[in-house]
Amino acid sequence: MLKRIFRSIFGTKQERDIHSLKPKVEEINHFEEKIRLYEDEIFKERTIFFQEKIQKGELKISDVLPEAFAMVREAAVRILKMRHYDVQIMGGLVLESGKIAEMKTGEGKTLTATLAVYTRALEKKGVHVVTVNDYLAKRDSHDLRPLYEFLGLTVGCIDEHEPHSEGRRQAYEADVTFGTNNEFGFDFLRDNMVDDISQKVVQRGYNFCIIDEVDSILIDEARTPLIISGPSEGNVRLYYDIDKIIPKLKEAEVDKDGKEISGTGDYIYEKKDKNVYLTEDGAKKVENFLGLESLFSLQNMEVFHHVNQALKAHKTMEKDVDYIVENDEIVIVDEFTGRKMEGRRFSDGLHQAIEAKEGVTIQNENQTLASITFQNFFRMYKRISGMTGTADTEAHEFKKIYQLDVVSIPTNKPMIRKDMDDKIYRTKKEKYTAITERVRKAHHLGQPVLAGTLSVESSEELSVYFKKAKLPHEVLNAKNHAREAMIVEKAGQAGSITIATNMAGRGTDIKLGEGVVSVGGLLIVGSERADSRRVDNQLRGRSGRQGDPGESQFYISLEDDLMLRFGSARISNMMLRLGLKEGEEIQHKLISRSIEGAQKKVENRNFDIRKHLLEYDDVMNQQRQTIYARRNSILQSDNLQGIVDEVCENALVQGLYALANFTEEVNEEFFIAVNMWFQQKFSIENWIELEDFLKMNYDELEKFYLKKIKDFISNKFENFDATLVIRVQRSILLNVLDSKWKDHLHQMDQLREGIFLRSYAEKKPITEFKNEGYKFFEQMVDLINEESLIALMRVQFQFEELSETRRMLFEKKMVETHEEMRAFSNETERMDSALRTGSKGHQQVIRKKEIGRNEPCPCGSGKKYKNCCGRL
Repeated sequence: MLKRIFRSIFGTKQERDIHSLKPKVEEINHFEEKIRLYEDEIFKERTIFFQEKIQKGELKISDVLPEAFAMVREAAVRILKMRHYDVQIMGGLVLESGKIAEMKTGEGKTLTATLAVYTRALEKKGVHVVTVNDYLAKRDSHDLRPLYEFLGLTVGCIDEHEPHSEGRRQAYEADVTFGTNNEFGFDFLRDNMVDDISQKVVQRGYNFCIIDEVDSILIDEARTPLIISGPSEGNVRLYYDIDKIIPKLKEAEVDKDGKEISGTGDYIYEKKDKNVYLTEDGAKKVENFLGLESLFSLQNMEVFHHVNQALKAHKTMEKDVDYIVENDEIVIVDEFTGRKMEGRRFSDGLHQAIEAKEGVTIQNENQTLASITFQNFFRMYKRISGMTGTADTEAHEFKKIYQLDVVSIPTNKPMIRKDMDDKIYRTKKEKYTAITERVRKAHHLGQPVLAGTLSVESSEELSVYFKKAKLPHEVLNAKNHAREAMIVEKAGQAGSITIATNMAGRGTDIKLGEGVVSVGGLLIVGSERADSRRVDNQLRGRSGRQGDPGESQFYISLEDDLMLRFGSARISNMMLRLGLKEGEEIQHKLISRSIEGAQKKVENRNFDIRKHLLEYDDVMNQQRQTIYARRNSILQSDNLQGIVDEVCENALVQGLYALANFTEEVNEEFFIAVNMWFQQKFSIENWIELEDFLKMNYDELEKFYLKKIKDFISNKFENFDATLVIRVQRSILLNVLDSKWKDHLHQMDQLREGIFLRSYAEKKPITEFKNEGYKFFEQMVDLINEESLIALMRVQFQFEELSETRRMLFEKKMVETHEEMRAFSNETERMDSALRTGSKGHQQVIRKKEIGRNEPCPCGSGKKYKNCCGRL
């Protein structure tokens, strides 16, 4: 009641937003006549003037915005032969202010973004334009380059260059940088994994970015973190053995509250949440199959994990929906776009479980080396903004997670598309038959049709019906996405029929062919309702662009996945009892309410999943920032002595305190423990006699040993060139840091997987995860300090087959000039010599003979070569 009164007085939020933008639009329009008189060269001169004044602090962005927007509008007329509409000016203002502009399909979002991009680029801190795929990144950077260069800006596209390449580095140096969300995120992770500062592409900080299709990137893809992984050891046979067991297990029955009916099965599958887990009977059956005493014992935790992943692979992952099989490989299908995700793999053994299920070659399991969620990556930017045709339904999430407001921009021309009520049928067969008949009639009239499906499987099912009806059509899904843009561009031609999975082709305009307007425009047919109303609106939005006519209608069956998850079987049985005939459309308010209710439930659940993911990644993010800051200081420092001294002090302090049983009591027992520690860790005999040891207090002993350690390390390096010493120290510090961080990520993954069990003890899992994670992190930092100290104390310089002259040059630092140093460096690299560091009490070596990765390491450590010297 109060809301209605408030709206009647002050208007809706959209009306208030638009009202506040109009004065600014008028101010920009006022500049238009003046700027039309500018000679071409004036645009670049004004850009340089703005940049200099802003950098000196004499002008703010708000001071130059009206003229800047008007300059972009006039430049677009001259270069692109397009003029920004007033509604596009509004959209540009929204983007520049760090909000989301919701603009309908065909309203020109790409052109709208140029206004905010140019204005924010005047800060000379770089603007990132983020797209959903590399085709759009390359297309937009190519098409808009002439406009930006006319205005005096430089343009780069990271997707045109290989990672770590000079081309990619230059793309980041440009005023405007285009790229996909994945590549921006992966470059951040890669930059924090390099061994040398020269390998960094450097993203210039995170000042301002505009995200195209912002709902797809920040909402849909936010459930899956970016992960860089490397191979880990795994038992491939175990995947095959467990895969044979799963088909022998039976799904348990559940009561109306979703609880297991005891004795009815081996696992419970929660379709609403796509969760699957063993029952007590199922666990016993698995134990019998594998000959295990207890599946839940500590030594069988790996087996238990594999059983869970195999259950997921069989029961929750569907071929031609979640993945496709291609060239003896499992290729993931993006559930939101229907595109193949080349090179991406499910983590934590799930991909291997699917490979075993489908009988393809099982590739090595990967271990996480670095990861970040899109939420935490994009929240690093000082200001982010976005644009899409569908954001309002997720406005709450954008505000809560990203502090982003959504502003709905009116269309340039009135929307005249007809959105018709859903047609509902009892079975899929009846639904597909009705769709085929509707498409046949449209095709006969010459009206183009775009039929949207939610999976590869359903697109191919619908294609079979069209083929039987002899309807010529194109199928666009993950199996032929290479032709995506070409197929979508032609979808508006008279008589064309296109089946597209999950709105593949977003970002490509569908323009109506000749005569199509007279037959009603593009017809959108939805073959089922998506989990989210926003995805349905995306499909509808492909029709009716820029005042074009159009139609949209969804066809639903009670056998659709969304309906089945929320009890449509009961409704189906009721309809049969009421005498519903085959092929007859169901018209009942109960069904409509069920669909809307089901979508809202799924949307809320998905929001909870994303929020849950972010809560856990926030814990990791704090740790990630600490480690990456430490890593950068090691990489960037020209003198590592301060860091080395800090490592020595921290390692010694924590080591001595533990050896003293956390009491700081000086006695003979403490003396023995210290001597044994130095001997075992550093191969150093007694530095002090017992009598002298007992004369000192604890603080004095700390200072004594710290000086001894620093002197020992200093003496080790004193006869070598400073550049070489820094390289050695940097190599040691980075290798230890990366190794322990990798182990820590694995440990945190394991913790997260089992932390939900704490809820049975009435403890909040996320709180427990924070507490346990903090303890693990402290332990990791202690290990990093200790192992770094061990490596620094034990590092050996080894020369093989070096001539006496070269050895003398090297040791006595007789190489003086830069040119001589470079020549000497190049020469020594070709020689059979090596410098390696060992952190486990042995010296690393290089042999001329090739050593197999699984052979014993020749250094004598007793480990496999790949886990020892070969690892570095």
